[in-house]
Amino acid sequence: MRRNILHAGAGALSYEIREIVQVAHRVRDLGVDMTWENIGDPVAKGERVSQWIRDIVAELTLDSSTWAYCDSAGIPETREFIAAQVNLRGGVQITPNDVLFFNGLGDAVSKVYNYLRREARILGPSPAYSTHSSAEAAHSGYEHVTYMLDPHNGWLPDVDDIRNKVKYNDSIAGILLLTPDNPTGAVYPRALLEEIAAIACEYGIMIIADEIYAHIVYDGSSHLHTSQWVGDAPAIAMRGISKEYPWPGSRCGWIEVLNRNADRNFHDYIESLFAAKRLEVSSTTLPQMSIPQVIGSDRYPEHLQTREAMFGKRAQEACDAFADCEHVIANKPGGAFYFTVMFKPGVLNGEQTLPIENNDVRSMIEDLVPDVAPDKRFVYYLMGSTGIVVVPLTGFHCRHEGFRVTLLETDDEKRAWIFATLRSAIEEYIGSTEPAAALR
Repeated sequence: MRRNILHAGAGALSYEIREIVQVAHRVRDLGVDMTWENIGDPVAKGERVSQWIRDIVAELTLDSSTWAYCDSAGIPETREFIAAQVNLRGGVQITPNDVLFFNGLGDAVSKVYNYLRREARILGPSPAYSTHSSAEAAHSGYEHVTYMLDPHNGWLPDVDDIRNKVKYNDSIAGILLLTPDNPTGAVYPRALLEEIAAIACEYGIMIIADEIYAHIVYDGSSHLHTSQWVGDAPAIAMRGISKEYPWPGSRCGWIEVLNRNADRNFHDYIESLFAAKRLEVSSTTLPQMSIPQVIGSDRYPEHLQTREAMFGKRAQEACDAFADCEHVIANKPGGAFYFTVMFKPGVLNGEQTLPIENNDVRSMIEDLVPDVAPDKRFVYYLMGSTGIVVVPLTGFHCRHEGFRVTLLETDDEKRAWIFATLRSAIEEYIGSTEPAAALR
């Protein structure tokens, strides 16, 4: 090409959750049965959507309007419903004009970052969810800027780290929060969220809150929406139905704009997002039309409670499987459907292995591991030895080593096998060389 056409942030577009699948497919093609624990798709893992929700969607397909374009910002009646839901919770009040639909939250994340001024940075958590961290880095052309989640404090945000980075880096225009968090499953307490909102107000920056798992909390954690704790800070709350119905294939997400008029610059930025959506004509119509009927149903609270109890039970099963494992830190999640296992410092080295019966698979894994992070090395050996596919923690823009597994397996016996096999694989892998520093 006579001109360089590559975007400055192209190298930041990394999504380990999906990229690990490329290696897993090669292992599968060599004859290994795979157990896919890399991605949060409840339907793919066997969860069957409640029949009454399926009936609503099926009935809607008979309405010819579900096959047509809808308003670019979203179906007016659905936006009115969502605004009313927000206002019933108390806190910041919104209008239907503060609700904007996207083709899934991935689309929303892309737009929210792409339409920021390039010099404006969003401070995000580490471990980071790859869609956010990659989009933020790609929009700026620089490495994603992060604050720390503390594994020794239930993976809660280090508020002092947030405050110092906001104070001494005036390029930071916003703070990103995911609660419940992906990949850790941490649910942040209200007092901590209000403290972060106060930092945003003090320094004149916005909050971006990913609430995709807001209705999947358990173990005594509270349901909290951004409108209830953000106070006067300008904010964007991100919501969707992919994890709640669950309907990940719907590609239906939206943002709720809070305190739009608190700052003129924020107001104009939000207007640019609405203008960008008008260029696309429409978001997905059918899923939007289902929202008032499904979420507004008197059966929906029980639906959510049943799923929360289910994932709470599975979270306890995962914790029990690693309860006395001296090599790792395994905090019990309070929400979402992920479980993060972190290796203690010094546990991993470049010599550890797991037995792999298939010679072709072993050869392939041995060719892959020399130049990868230590936890990715473990993940590759785990894949080749057991067929279980998990995501390395360093793939979440994180300096800690470990992996993320889901709580989605619907077969009780297989789920027990997954957790037990992960635990025994850790013991065998670390015991294969037992470095002197491992147990200090």
